[in-house]
Amino acid sequence: MTEITISAARSQLGDLVRRAAHSRETIAITDHGHVAALLVSPQVIEDLEDALAVADYQRRKAEGTLGEGIPHEEVGRILGLRP
Repeated sequence: MTEITISAARSQLGDLVRRAAHSRETIAITDHGHVAALLVSPQVIEDLEDALAVADYQRRKAEGTLGEGIPHEEVGRILGLRP
């Protein structure tokens, strides 16, 4: 993870955003030596959300607390993949 101060980040913001977006590099912006914010690719967040959803599903399945699901055919209709 790359760390950069707020003052340095101001002049490099465009470059930092592109680095985070395209190389999936995490950039920590520091304020008085402490990490105040992170620049991360949206794909990284989406991957984390997907992993969390899968883990939650597996936990509920193991606990036996899964509710009724949506039939495969209905999902296809909702997504416009089936008539």
